Amino acid sequence: MQTIQRRPSDLSDWSPFDQLFGLRDELNRLMELPANELINSNEFFHGWVPALDLWEDKDRLVVKAEIPGLKKDDIEVSLHDGTLSISGERKAEKPAADSEVYRSERFTGRFHRTIALPKPVQVEKVMASYQDGILTITLPKTEEAKPRQIAVNLE
Repeated sequence: MQTIQRRPSDLSDWSPFDQLFGLRDELNRLMELPANELINSNEFFHGWVPALDLWEDKDRLVVKAEIPGLKKDDIEVSLHDGTLSISGERKAEKPAADSEVYRSERFTGRFHRTIALPKPVQVEKVMASYQDGILTITLPKTEEAKPRQIAVNLE
């Protein structure tokens, strides 16, 4: 059986302020980097994620996602077991060979967004449209998920 010896200096040199100063130095380093170096480094971003809204009315759920700069053929929408998935790819524009890029801040590449739907929907009636960079997905709720008015009887 092997014994483990504890070194007495393990905690004696530890200082919470050293960690805070290290964090501050790292944040300062990140703020000094040009945005395109930070984004393209994949150090913090693994692709991009479009912003989306989800709301419901009495008959349907509606999802709107911001994905400007894509063609409809670059967008994939699927629904499986109550989870909506939106994926696609925004391709990078190549500047002319004789041009110089001063800023490159727009996200490019593949994206994938999934969201659990709060109510069951009629899968066969789901519709998606894309206009002006906004993807709109309309998901009609099942009859069981719709609110119902219940009559109160007098006794």
